[in-house]
Amino acid sequence: MQHSPSMGRRQLLVAGGALGLAAAAAPLLTAPAQATSRGACTSITDLGPGIEQFALMSALQVGDTVYIGSRNLEPTQVIAFHLPTRKVVSQTVLGVGHSIQTLVADPTGRYLYAGILTKGDEGKPNIFRWDLTTPDKPAVGVGRTEDRDIRDLAVAPDGTVYAVGGIPGKAPALWMYDPGTGKVTKLGIPDPKATLARAVAATDTTVFFGAGSVLSGGDGASKASLYAYDRAAGTFADVTPPEMEKDPSLRDLAVFGDRLAVSTSGSTEPAKLAVMDLADLSSYTLTTTSGKVVKNLAAHGDLIHFATDAGLHTYSTATKVVTPVPFDGDLGEIWGLDHADGTLTVVSGYGFVAEIDTATGKSVVTDLGPAGAPVTPQTTMGIAADHRFVYVGGNNGIARHDLRSGKVVNLRAPGEAKDAQVLDGVLYTGQYSSQGMWTYDPARDEQPHQLAEFPSEQNRPLDVCHDPVNELMLVGAQSDTEGGGSLWTYSTKTGKKAAYINPVDAAQLVRAVATRDGVAYLGGDNPTTKGPRGTIVAFDPVAGRELWRLDLPASLTTGVAALAVRGRHLYGLTRQGGFFVVDVTIRRVIHTADHRALCPGFAAMVISRGTVYGVSDTTLFRFDPKTFAVSTVVAQINGGWYSGPHVNADSRGLLYTMRGRNLVRIDDKPGS
Repeated sequence: MQHSPSMGRRQLLVAGGALGLAAAAAPLLTAPAQATSRGACTSITDLGPGIEQFALMSALQVGDTVYIGSRNLEPTQVIAFHLPTRKVVSQTVLGVGHSIQTLVADPTGRYLYAGILTKGDEGKPNIFRWDLTTPDKPAVGVGRTEDRDIRDLAVAPDGTVYAVGGIPGKAPALWMYDPGTGKVTKLGIPDPKATLARAVAATDTTVFFGAGSVLSGGDGASKASLYAYDRAAGTFADVTPPEMEKDPSLRDLAVFGDRLAVSTSGSTEPAKLAVMDLADLSSYTLTTTSGKVVKNLAAHGDLIHFATDAGLHTYSTATKVVTPVPFDGDLGEIWGLDHADGTLTVVSGYGFVAEIDTATGKSVVTDLGPAGAPVTPQTTMGIAADHRFVYVGGNNGIARHDLRSGKVVNLRAPGEAKDAQVLDGVLYTGQYSSQGMWTYDPARDEQPHQLAEFPSEQNRPLDVCHDPVNELMLVGAQSDTEGGGSLWTYSTKTGKKAAYINPVDAAQLVRAVATRDGVAYLGGDNPTTKGPRGTIVAFDPVAGRELWRLDLPASLTTGVAALAVRGRHLYGLTRQGGFFVVDVTIRRVIHTADHRALCPGFAAMVISRGTVYGVSDTTLFRFDPKTFAVSTVVAQINGGWYSGPHVNADSRGLLYTMRGRNLVRIDDKPGS
């Protein structure tokens, strides 16, 4: 990138004479030397929580109550929303991991099982059970799979629990939890080339395992796969409908009587829905939808209701026709869908529950915060700022901080604003997943809206910057499903857009973008263990062609994390704290250093007042423009980031980033 409490409650901290680390200029990675910053003055203003909401990632209706699992909140918890009173009547804290993606009830409706997502294996249970007859007593951890993340759970008619998920670098397995013995058993890995399993369903005789590579695709990873596990024989059989094999992943599975409903996530093709005969799995009907994903399957008679990125739809098994479900408004990203007594209950990532009468189309919407859900600070995504507003991205929302009044308003935007920039008072974001670019003008817009679509397989925007010479917004992106990545361009003058696929190479995504004199500098990264990484490409964003490229020294080839251009110098950080400077006039690396002590992983960079700043998960730091020595600006800043740190600057040169889960403004005056 090149880029609350009231004001009376903000804490102002002043630090002077910051010390840091510096490195000698050399073409090879060197150990850093000591550097001092003369008379630096740094003030830090705490602006309160970056974004506060009850963010959610799963929901299930049991009787007259909807149980909802939290997302990126601390601690993880499940709340119980009572439909007759439209109030949150109970909750339980799980306290492990960061999100709950799956909830399932046992056949009696007494026990609710929850599966956990976590950033790192904590050695703790990732399957929990809550006794709904005693909601005042907390859920308990009942099992732990070796796959770190639980993406889906299913309970067979006899009460046996099955779990699927994954962990980076390993093929996902099918797991079984026996509530009678308390034992967790690994049943096998049916698809050794899959990177993630996202769906499971079970009958008396068979467990269905849905997998693929919706994350870490490409490099030989498998596409959508469906396996039937014979519970008696302990064997797997591939039963994937051939029409689904081009899609990156199975997304959802559900057993409805004598039928199995199967859905996919789309990529280069739209998502699909199949209805299979359990007695003969080779007999099925299949329809291609208009959505990028089909999930949250719910049935009523011969109708199967489902959610896509574009709202609710219904598939008739009698007529084989898909029709939209009318709703006056935007349901956003849907994480829960159930049908009971003529009503569809929809749980939106926007933090509300919608009850839709299928006969009349009338609906009632209840915001969960006012209904009693805990509203707490989230881990955050991108940050963008100007002199009036600072924007902080979260799940399905962007917090707008008014720097004059201190007021914070949550705006709705589907998915995640991975990065953003403000230009002439207008916000531009890159929205994950497959949402393209969104925009918001506080002078005219009530809510953000989509500005431009880009190829849906280029689903993960990572870095947004503005090219003032060509009047373009530049976005670096990753394709989770196909591998590689892209550069997006959008003209703020004409509205013209373009997407350049794999501008680095077929293996490297575009993690970082910087610009100078109309040239875009792209930083390549590779999430797999094979192939090239850490390539720099100078690119003409108007002509759509490469100008030149440079492979970093072997000591730096861990993938580019961030870039910034100051004058003729292109500054860069790798994903393991390697620092480099390229003189773009001679196209050569002129300086390297090892800054792992300050920057152990992902990073972001920005230019403010003629100085290049960087931020890691732990530290805010700056580089001397003459010697490239590094100095610590704020140690142990420890930002509460979900997908990597960010830092942004407004037109006055004030910096904005996160300290913990709070937004902070930093006025740094090196050498003052």
